[in-house]
Amino acid sequence: MRNRSPYPPYHRVLIDPKPMRLVDGIVVRLSSIMIVGSVLWGPFIAYSFLKRIMKKYKVDPTARKRILIAGAFASLVIIFGPHRKRKVGKWLNVRNWKLWDSWMRFVSYTVIQDLGDKEDDEGFSVDLWTEQAILSIIPHGIFPFGLGLAALPADAVRAFGLFRVVIASATNLFPIVSTVCSWLGAVDASKSSVNSALAAGDSIGLAPGGIAEMFEGYPKVGCEPNDEVALLMKRKGFVKMAIQHGLPIIPCYTFGATKMFKRLDLPLLEKISNFLRISLCIFFGKFGLPMPFRQHLLYVIGRPIFPPSLVENKQDVNVIVDDMHQKFIVELVRIFNKYKHSYGWGHKRIVLK
Repeated sequence: MRNRSPYPPYHRVLIDPKPMRLVDGIVVRLSSIMIVGSVLWGPFIAYSFLKRIMKKYKVDPTARKRILIAGAFASLVIIFGPHRKRKVGKWLNVRNWKLWDSWMRFVSYTVIQDLGDKEDDEGFSVDLWTEQAILSIIPHGIFPFGLGLAALPADAVRAFGLFRVVIASATNLFPIVSTVCSWLGAVDASKSSVNSALAAGDSIGLAPGGIAEMFEGYPKVGCEPNDEVALLMKRKGFVKMAIQHGLPIIPCYTFGATKMFKRLDLPLLEKISNFLRISLCIFFGKFGLPMPFRQHLLYVIGRPIFPPSLVENKQDVNVIVDDMHQKFIVELVRIFNKYKHSYGWGHKRIVLK
């Protein structure tokens, strides 16, 4: 029978896109200003509020110091307070908020599982509902919409199962983002925290390129507009974790994730960000605001990369890590090249750094 699907043979569509309504665009852009833009308006409002109080009541230096201390304490409560606990997220039923449905329609959310080169995928799949795994969702993007929208909506669970998002400590600079992540049981990107989550039997999802990947790709010097960059060549920590815990890695490429925001290329900010491990990036979306451009997100889940048994394998651990890492890279490049034409990116290439 002739294949009428817009995608290449041997795949399974896990989630089809739904048509966007007018209200969805409004909801998405307003919520993006509130959530993504919180790193900008949060400190500004706090500073303006304190400054106004001090000016209005002519606060003396001693009282001013107390107000600043109280403000700092309030900030710590917002960032680390008990309202951020995972059980609060369950109580609020955060995954089922209608807000995420608007986001999914806005990005024409589509998830495909690639079956390789044959229709019978037995032995080449992992049931993410019941089996523990490490999801590697690439690319990070200027803002990690790809990773976030794979973890948040209840509908996304049908494709990706339940997993805990690995986030950088710098996420605390986004008060609302960090709170929502905490409600989902997010894991700090430290080695000990990730190890603890895996040892507890949780699946995790991460973007291996991390903050540094935000600054890759055009308009960076040396990058072409048709380059899709993934920082992977020296990123092997997630592979070591997979081998240590005996877990498969699920490669997933998110087409469109790099096009939802644009940024200014400021090399000095990139150096400071990489040194401090915080995202100091001047980005913008529609109308120059922290509102994303509308972009179709197509998730392509590749074949899992299974780790070898360390007990049976007598090779050096570093050799085993390099071999599994290379298999992951080959699979990622394969699914990118296989589906880029269907997405309308036939002119693009994936560049690994």
